[in-house]
Amino acid sequence: MKRLLDCKRGEKVKVSKLNAAYDLKQRLISFGMMKNAEVEVLEQAPGKKTIEVKVGKMRLALRAEEAAQIEVEEI
Repeated sequence: MKRLLDCKRGEKVKVSKLNAAYDLKQRLISFGMMKNAEVEVLEQAPGKKTIEVKVGKMRLALRAEEAAQIEVEEI
């Protein structure tokens, strides 16, 4: 199992599972972060406290704890 938090800058992956609580899961889904969505890692803050990703045409900034709850697989 690989987490979104473990991905490197520039890597493109596909979401395989969201392990988040209901409220966070619904918020992520509303931004297009759902199963089989393609995600590109754009930037990571020093210490990986936040991670910027691109889902479709939308850019999201996620906290490390949020990114750790998203399972991904390589494309």
